[in-house]
Amino acid sequence: MSTAHPPKLRFFSNPRSRARMVHWMLQECGADYELVNLEFGPEMKTPEFLAINPMGKVPALQHGDAVITETGAILAYLAELFPDKQLAPAIASPERASYFRWLFFVAGPVEAATTAKNEGWLKLQTHQQAMSAGFGHFEDVVNTLQQAVSGKHYVCGDHFTAADLYLASYIGWSMMDGTLPKLPEFEAYATPLLQRPASVRADEIDGDMQAAATAPII
Repeated sequence: MSTAHPPKLRFFSNPRSRARMVHWMLQECGADYELVNLEFGPEMKTPEFLAINPMGKVPALQHGDAVITETGAILAYLAELFPDKQLAPAIASPERASYFRWLFFVAGPVEAATTAKNEGWLKLQTHQQAMSAGFGHFEDVVNTLQQAVSGKHYVCGDHFTAADLYLASYIGWSMMDGTLPKLPEFEAYATPLLQRPASVRADEIDGDMQAAATAPII
């Protein structure tokens, strides 16, 4: 009688990218994975990698014949793949709504608003443009984030989930590069989460890779 082995996870990453969040998640899951580090530029545009992600960007996760891209989608996929880690609320749980709300809020409004600010596009924003943009006004995004995490250890009930990982990563990263203000509510929420052992382990691995990297951030 033969025992089928589960398909291996292959994680395509660069330590100076959004893949950092997925790496933390893989560590939280205790996953067995192959880490494939790609430099920005030609390495992400090879025919082999474009067959995995036609966008030519990381992160990307290959699980057997399945391919998952987009940070929020990968986080949600891994949470479902490792149910014993309880990184997603149970399907019947009332916290399930908050979980999806904040996962998609980061992937949509937060991502768009912080990118717009970082690139200087907010200076061109008219009232009509704000109405058309999914994130509306930048201040609305900041206020909504502030309310979401104020006085909370976690945003979905009483334990850590993938939504917290995504929120804490983006808040911490954006405060560091100046695209989000260093509000006390942001620091109180994100700082202890970023110090979780799995986050520290991912940082150590990524730090070793980043020290060896020479390509500019693009």
